[in-house]
Amino acid sequence: MNRKIYINGQFYDRENAKISVFDHGLLYGDGVFEGMRIYSGTVFRLQQHLERLWESARAIALTIPMTIEQLTKDVNATVAENGLTDGYIRLIVTRGAGPLGLDPFRCVDPQVIIIADKIALYPESHYTEGLKLVTASTIRNHPAALSPRIKSLNYLNNIMAKIEGLNAGCIEAVMLNHKGEVAECTGDNIFLVKNGVLTTPPIDAGILEGITRNAVLELAVAAGIETRETPMTRHDIYIADECFLTGSAAEVIPAVQIDNRIIGDGKPGPVTLRLNEAFRKLVHQS
Repeated sequence: MNRKIYINGQFYDRENAKISVFDHGLLYGDGVFEGMRIYSGTVFRLQQHLERLWESARAIALTIPMTIEQLTKDVNATVAENGLTDGYIRLIVTRGAGPLGLDPFRCVDPQVIIIADKIALYPESHYTEGLKLVTASTIRNHPAALSPRIKSLNYLNNIMAKIEGLNAGCIEAVMLNHKGEVAECTGDNIFLVKNGVLTTPPIDAGILEGITRNAVLELAVAAGIETRETPMTRHDIYIADECFLTGSAAEVIPAVQIDNRIIGDGKPGPVTLRLNEAFRKLVHQS
């Protein structure tokens, strides 16, 4: 099927969906985005995603050229235009075209782009057997330099860590923060289970506050599982009973090995499986 791409209120065929090569989103990574999942024709937690998009934009002094209500309608219209009941949305807002140079205030036409398509981030076998991870030497951006809570178009920090993972034969890598604590993976948040307690790094560890991360924390509390947002180190991963990752594209996916060390018994654990099942029920009820 030829997907229709939304740009500034109009739909274009994929081959005709274009923006200027002078767009500062391309030239400098100056822009923000959200990745969202479609389940049974509904965008999962759309309003939370849009609120985070607006916060990211405000943090970089980028004015989104429409209301949140209008963009809500446009996202849903893009899903309908592409006939998707299950899939993925990439919503992008760039600074727009401007002259060469860093000055963002010389850009006057922010571009709003919505791509809706199918996605398969990991093969199904990884959900049943678990991922292998490696710790990257590339640390997460220092939060005093660029807040990881801004979901910006500049993902080079994550990409460098991703390259390390791929070169080590792993499709995900754990990134540490400037204090040597576990932050997150290149595209996902990380959770551990030890003695029945679910832990994940806190927001001030230098992480993106994931929508799926928060949903899983809510599900855990509802299921009576003790949860803690607490700093953690690689040692905590090495001795954990279970480990799993969360993200809009990844959903809930177990990890069973890191740095050639087996996590737990080397299989997806019972808490991971329980929360994965609860998450799948949640998204199809939304």
